[in-house]
Amino acid sequence: LILLACGSFNPVTNMHMRLFELARDHLHQTGQYRVIEGIMSPVNDDYGKKGLVSARHRIAMAKLALETSDWIRVDPWESEQETWTETVKVLRFLMHYIFPVVLQHFLDTSNTFQTNFKDKLSRKPSKNRNLSFPFVFPVLPELKLLCGADFLQTFKTPNLWKEEHIKEILEKFGLVCISRAGSDPAQYINESDLLMKFQHNIFLVKEWIQNEISATQIRYALCRGLSVKYLIPDSVISYIAHHNIYTEESERKNEGDLLQPLKLH
Repeated sequence: LILLACGSFNPVTNMHMRLFELARDHLHQTGQYRVIEGIMSPVNDDYGKKGLVSARHRIAMAKLALETSDWIRVDPWESEQETWTETVKVLRFLMHYIFPVVLQHFLDTSNTFQTNFKDKLSRKPSKNRNLSFPFVFPVLPELKLLCGADFLQTFKTPNLWKEEHIKEILEKFGLVCISRAGSDPAQYINESDLLMKFQHNIFLVKEWIQNEISATQIRYALCRGLSVKYLIPDSVISYIAHHNIYTEESERKNEGDLLQPLKLH
């Protein structure tokens, strides 16, 4: 299984990275999945969110933050498009163009898989076994959208999502939702006929150690010259200081604008 998180990452925080770790632990504990990669996909500049700084900076900060991870990476495709791209299209792109490369890399580098595969090849098939299938091939990985539980609430915002896109995400991919204080994802599901229909493909993950780091609050602190150490990686703090990214002026960017999906829909 591969996890994809789409968002502003403005800036990337320790909590953003914790989402991946929490999701991987939960999915491994089900005994049904092995998470082989996590992907951060920063949103395009045209999204129109207030205070959204250039994707060039958000990509660079995310790469710095993930230097300590051996399984999560940044994918710039979404941010490099000419305009804002709907989340379902990012999922489709990764499924069709990235998956073959990821799967091949996984098979080439997984010592455990190679050992087991060679062991099964060397065994003599029993008389009762179908000679055409002496071993089981690995399944193709699934792709699931990783998010905070409050993400489910956005499905109810008029014109923010197309219903057919929500259905495709739930039916073809699935969600892994991390709980947050003040949100009740089970209630959000119960209140939606569409979410109820596909609740088997929605994984709810409990965050037992509450960590309510907000990128918005971090930007406010930076604008006021306050410390954000231990909330975001030191490498990101240094990058922000060097480029003087978050200022009162940057916070006014896109002020009063509608989000791009609301404009289009």
